[in-house]
Amino acid sequence: MLLLPLRGRGACARSLCMRELLTRAKRVVVKIGTSSLLDERGLLDLPVLSRHLRDLVALDRAGVRPVFVTSGAIGVGWARLGYSRRPTTIPDLQASAAVGQSILMNTYNSLLAQEGYAVAQLLLTHEDARDRRRYLNTRNTLAALAGKPVLPVVNENDTVSVDEIRFGDNDVLAALMAGLVDADATILLSDVDGFYLDGKRLDVVREITREMEAAAGEGAGSGGMASKLRAAGMISRAGGHAVIANGKRDSVPAILRGEPIGTFFPARGELSSRARWLQGLSEAGRLRVDGGGAKALRQAGKSLLPAGIVACEGEFDAGDVVLVLGPDGPVAKGLANYPAADVRRILGRKTSEIASILGSKEFDEVVHRDNLVIL
Repeated sequence: MLLLPLRGRGACARSLCMRELLTRAKRVVVKIGTSSLLDERGLLDLPVLSRHLRDLVALDRAGVRPVFVTSGAIGVGWARLGYSRRPTTIPDLQASAAVGQSILMNTYNSLLAQEGYAVAQLLLTHEDARDRRRYLNTRNTLAALAGKPVLPVVNENDTVSVDEIRFGDNDVLAALMAGLVDADATILLSDVDGFYLDGKRLDVVREITREMEAAAGEGAGSGGMASKLRAAGMISRAGGHAVIANGKRDSVPAILRGEPIGTFFPARGELSSRARWLQGLSEAGRLRVDGGGAKALRQAGKSLLPAGIVACEGEFDAGDVVLVLGPDGPVAKGLANYPAADVRRILGRKTSEIASILGSKEFDEVVHRDNLVIL
């Protein structure tokens, strides 16, 4: 198990050495969760927000380009609409987001104006990410904003994103933004001091294990530790560094100075821009492969052929994103060449049989290796 808990001077020395990598960051994504945005009364915590925004402006002026991913639109909005507690229905959540988002942006603009900066708001959905052209348009917008006295502030467009409110989270959105801007480091600010295993905060995590995933809990739903762990894994696989830290107390500049704050996930891979885009997309369905198929994808860089598929789950169209699962869990993510109905008819069969089964054959592969990213 490749974990380095905070124990002893040796571990700290190794940690500090690795954290020096953060001092080289020139592009940074900072995500703040609702629990860090609000105070104990459920109102915006202005001292905390002011501190973080001042820090991000100072980084920008020093040549480190920040992108700020914010949560909190629903959390801020529902009280303003007069609800006594957080609503549970989708329309009420969307209404809360519509009100809360404007409050958030007005607050951010007011605080940034004191520093001579303004907000550049980007509201995104998974549909924006799924469409490659829209994804690249967003990337171009962010590039055009670099060097100007503005702070890009990103949030999910909760007023139109039904599934994202139920199951999505801004940790994964932050990982997607890291890919968009080729961020060197991504900092996930929450209400905890880092990732804990067996009651101890881990200082450095080189590889996310099943034990860690079990400790984080099931699913990647509402911004809990499971989603942060998933996002940190996505970021490190793509070639960026990630840190989970406490948004109430911890300082972004101190983290980027390499101080032993939070839990550090160093980069352990490097993906192309297209691969970064693919791994950040939500899957529409799942394809299960056997051990041999998983090995062929992971080690040999093969495309996914019908013969290697043992099961097809969900309903998806050609061009949709599918998650490939092996006996030991997720293997890859990619774009399907065939809809689910056709995949079910050809799974387990040879490529030479596709035309006779479907009536025609457009592709040999269910997922081509050029449209596949290993997880």
